[in-house]
Amino acid sequence: MGERHSRREFLRTAAFVGATATLTGACARMASHTHERPNILFILTDDQGYGDVGCYGCKDIRTPVTDGVAAQGVRFTQYYAAAPECTPTRTALMTGRYLHRVGGLECAIGTTNVGRYDHAIRLAEQHDLGLPADENVLSRGLKQAGYRTAVYGKWHLGYEPKFVPARHGFGDFLGILGGHCDYFHYVEVTGTKTLWKMDGPADDKRYMTDLITEESVAFLQRQDGTAPFFLYVPYTCPHSPYQGPNDRQPERVPAEQWNQGPRSKYVEMVEHMEKGIGQILQTLADKGFADNTLVIIASDNGANKAGSNAPFSGHKSTLYEGGIRVPCVVRWPGVVPRGVVSRQPCITMDLTASLLRAAGVTPPRPLDAIDILQHVQDDAPDKPRTLCWRARRGDRAWRAVRDGDMKFLSRTDGDQTQEWVFDLAADPAEKHDLHSTRPDETRRLKALLAHWERQVQHTRGVE
Repeated sequence: MGERHSRREFLRTAAFVGATATLTGACARMASHTHERPNILFILTDDQGYGDVGCYGCKDIRTPVTDGVAAQGVRFTQYYAAAPECTPTRTALMTGRYLHRVGGLECAIGTTNVGRYDHAIRLAEQHDLGLPADENVLSRGLKQAGYRTAVYGKWHLGYEPKFVPARHGFGDFLGILGGHCDYFHYVEVTGTKTLWKMDGPADDKRYMTDLITEESVAFLQRQDGTAPFFLYVPYTCPHSPYQGPNDRQPERVPAEQWNQGPRSKYVEMVEHMEKGIGQILQTLADKGFADNTLVIIASDNGANKAGSNAPFSGHKSTLYEGGIRVPCVVRWPGVVPRGVVSRQPCITMDLTASLLRAAGVTPPRPLDAIDILQHVQDDAPDKPRTLCWRARRGDRAWRAVRDGDMKFLSRTDGDQTQEWVFDLAADPAEKHDLHSTRPDETRRLKALLAHWERQVQHTRGVE
């Protein structure tokens, strides 16, 4: 499947590449660290677009660390986030299923625990807005299987004590419970402080990206090789506010300036995060873990208007390709071949299935997923998939289904609905609507979507 490419296609800048390329030289130490099950490092960036990574065609942001991981493993060109926003995608990752099966999490949880559509509002009023721990098959499953687990960065799966990472099988956590924060003062746009360590509020003085990097490095340095680890690193970068590492101010960013900032600031933030990712990967190498660690770098959804989703249309919070098709690269030395470009359509939950299989964990319930890394390992031919989305906020609802290369998309605002049909093989940028000229195809796709909606209907809070 896919094409094999030389490393030159991916390595843009030599400055950081050494951090990802150092997979040898520690062989003597590796003997004591090798496990039948791999260590797992999952790095999730926040609102980083498909067009914001060098190996995906970006020209103005240097991402040699991510590019290096792609060169040493696989780069997915048709990888989809399960949702166009933060909370729902993270729900899909932890559950391995369409987020809609949980209920209440089709939209990013609002600042200070606000529900943003009818069911989420009801759950928030009942202090039940978040991901129930018993729905989590990833971190809880890995913990139960003997993995040492930690998460540093953005959680965004619930503010209530029953939803914090400690309840989800993580042995350590330092980061924010909500969806965003001032990078220096750790407060949300409303001024609410959101930094949390395990079971209680925390304080710190580091730039948020550096805090995440340094805590992740410290976790790796503490590992002694006697048990495998799962390190989940959900950066807040490059989510707004747009602050670089030298932009500390006495007070938090004013609300009216939260989403303001030039592209150059966004570039600075991403490049600083890249250096941090390089430090994490270098620590893996220095500890002798690199050859036995499965590394994933992906984005949670498309970029907003400060980023780039080129060559696709749309942005975060929409179900155009730009809102959901995102970068994803994976390195698993000795297992996933080097330099693979996979065009197999895949989605967030597929990674969950692959990680559980790699760790020898049998999920307690069926997943809405294929084992995408097994697909790459087997060099299997690409196959058509049927993938579905629904995203709600207020009275607005986006719906989409991709079946093979055909995609149906709709947006409902109150009592007004617009519909489109696109052929992604011929028109990946979704510029040519076939809705009126392909009525039979429109009906077929709508029927698939309606069937899926019935299948994923939740019962949470239903009397």
